[in-house]
Amino acid sequence: MIRMILHGCSGAMGRAVTGIVKETDGIEIVAGVDVNPMSPEGYPVYESLSGVEEEADVIVDFAAAAAVDGLLRFAESKRIPLVLCTTGLSEAQLARVRECAGRVAVLRSANMSLGVNLLLKLVQDAAKVLAASGFDMEIVERHHNRKLDAPSGTALALADSLNEAMNGAYHYVYDRHDRHEKRDPGEIGIASVRGGSIVGDHDVIFAGQDEVVTISHTAYSRAVFAKGAVEAAVFLAGKPAGLYSMADVIASQN
Repeated sequence: MIRMILHGCSGAMGRAVTGIVKETDGIEIVAGVDVNPMSPEGYPVYESLSGVEEEADVIVDFAAAAAVDGLLRFAESKRIPLVLCTTGLSEAQLARVRECAGRVAVLRSANMSLGVNLLLKLVQDAAKVLAASGFDMEIVERHHNRKLDAPSGTALALADSLNEAMNGAYHYVYDRHDRHEKRDPGEIGIASVRGGSIVGDHDVIFAGQDEVVTISHTAYSRAVFAKGAVEAAVFLAGKPAGLYSMADVIASQN
């Protein structure tokens, strides 16, 4: 039985992960951590990692960027593999993630869903044909009104995939309200929408002369992310130190 610590257990994603674990054989949550502990879901909940005494094989994180530094220190000191799902990390934090991965297994992904990780590959294939033929590339992402970071980590990952396909020749533009000039063909535009209870929508738009190709992903519930996180936890438990991604999880299932 794989033993999990759930970091950020009281949030919407933490509750979704708890529900998926209950339906999944071979894995259990032995402890939860949240600054706003709610009624336990069959496991003890602590306000900080320092209170956790349970032995664990993997940590799944859906907390906040501000808590990541302490989480990385805890994972390193306990040598517990970490599935890091929090987005909006600073460049310094991303450097710390890479450093931590030299000592313990860390799986980081901007998005845990299978569909989005397939989308990352599809847009690369499209860019090699369409952008190379002069199509402009734009990304529009939409999320609920409680999301803190913008653009989303997934939107940035999509932009990086497009740019990688084009050998890094593009730059990103996030806001055009003060720009009074023609669009630069070497840019990837990224626009963010925040409102209501939108779980997560991402459109990658290839706009050419007289035709437009749009590749989209829509998440209708948080369950798709929770399921991916649990699959990642099962994959990562027992793995040696290193930096892993959802691509590794997907490859292991084929």
